[in-house]
Amino acid sequence: MSVSDADIAFAKELFAGLGPLTSRKMMGGLCLYHEGTIFSMLHSDGSIWIKGAGPFQKDLTEMGLTRWTYTRDGGKETAMPYWHLPDTMLDDPKAATDLARAALAHL
Repeated sequence: MSVSDADIAFAKELFAGLGPLTSRKMMGGLCLYHEGTIFSMLHSDGSIWIKGAGPFQKDLTEMGLTRWTYTRDGGKETAMPYWHLPDTMLDDPKAATDLARAALAHL
């Protein structure tokens, strides 16, 4: 399953307050970039994820956001540096953009 054009347009519009964005399809989804830095990922199911690095990872966890994990062959669970954007931010471009700015400040 690939990311739909409608989902890509929605994500780019949601974060438009950052300024010019670029994207690249990869990992079955789409990565969003601001000034060449990946700050968000769009999964093929349409969900939007924010990248966390350094101390910002703790902030995202304390906000109650869910971290992306998956199970590798052999049963080992692996955590990726992305947290699910809360549904409340999907209707609030300012809040989503503020969170993206905070993420970018730590990348």
